Amino acid sequence: MISFSPEQRNELIQRVRNYCETDLSIELGRFDAEFLVDFFTREIGPASYNQGLFDAVAMLDKRVDDLRESMLTLEQHREG
Repeated sequence: MISFSPEQRNELIQRVRNYCETDLSIELGRFDAEFLVDFFTREIGPASYNQGLFDAVAMLDKRVDDLRESMLTLEQHREG
């Protein structure tokens, strides 16, 4: 499971509480918000993490391909 520092976890809990109150008009206690954060971290976190990882690999692959192409332009040919 993805883990957060106590500060990050507290921030996430507060953000869930603010979202529920502001956007859903639901007053959510800290205890319930903690359960939601744990649920999302456990159930959605790995998929989000993996997608970010796949996106980063794809971006790195593109950069390596671009670098490879740039380097090949430096190829020298023997005259004659």
